[in-house]
Amino acid sequence: MVRILFITSTRIGDAVLSTGLLHHLLRQHPEARITVACGIVAEGVFARMPGLERVIPLTKKRWSRHWLELWAKVAFRRWDLVVDLRGSAMAWLLWTSRRAVMRGGRRPGHRLQHIADALGLSPPPRPVVWFNADDAARAESLLPGGPWLILGPTANWHVKMWSSERFVTLADRLTAPDGPLPQARIAILGGPGEQERRMAAPVLAALSGAVDLVGRLSLPEVAAVLARAELYVGNDSGLMHIAAATGVPTLGLFGPTPADEYGPIGARAQAVLADGPPATTPMDRLQVETVVAAATHLLHKVPA
Repeated sequence: MVRILFITSTRIGDAVLSTGLLHHLLRQHPEARITVACGIVAEGVFARMPGLERVIPLTKKRWSRHWLELWAKVAFRRWDLVVDLRGSAMAWLLWTSRRAVMRGGRRPGHRLQHIADALGLSPPPRPVVWFNADDAARAESLLPGGPWLILGPTANWHVKMWSSERFVTLADRLTAPDGPLPQARIAILGGPGEQERRMAAPVLAALSGAVDLVGRLSLPEVAAVLARAELYVGNDSGLMHIAAATGVPTLGLFGPTPADEYGPIGARAQAVLADGPPATTPMDRLQVETVVAAATHLLHKVPA
């Protein structure tokens, strides 16, 4: 039996991008038992992963005490492989046959390739999602039939958010009789907590018939719900990366953040950029017409 310690991100988006590496390792070692160390908010990304032995949630603490706590939980076992995508010293302090450590710091290229470089993989393996039959049944009960347009109007940073008014206008345009998704039903996704609900509230209020899923699902259920979408459109966020990983048509909206580093990766995923210099342009420079055109093109695109 191969025992692997996999240390990954505290954030959902980066954690999702790291799933391709795990999928690669599971194909190489189907019998592997994997321990994942990640941020608390990202635990659900790995909850249904085959070969999962344990998830160790990391909470950042003063004086880097979270690393000491992690070491105490994993130091008294011999590992076959330690993968550290946080670029810490942890891999060098453990008894292991092999180490793979991602180099820290900002550099050109997509984050997915930076992650894959830890194992010397090129091209990088695409992200995946894991959910089970119960998650799929819950998703079907929440979003029966279809087609479904799912919107993600929230983000972890307000400057990454497209305006609520434009999300509403976009929904109307996409689902109009002459739109690319005529008469599609609409669902709104967002994370847990009052801040996410406040961000989504104007869109929910304006689209009174939309299904409200903000903060009501576990991450495996989110993945199962997104797998039912005919199209997902959302801000640069963890939800965007989950949607792209399911393989459904996904549009990620970008303005002041770098799409070349964090754009969605999937069989039918595309970043839509505001009109201006990449990674510095405010979201209000992204027009509804631009997103409608991108959605129409994506929905007619043959999956890669």
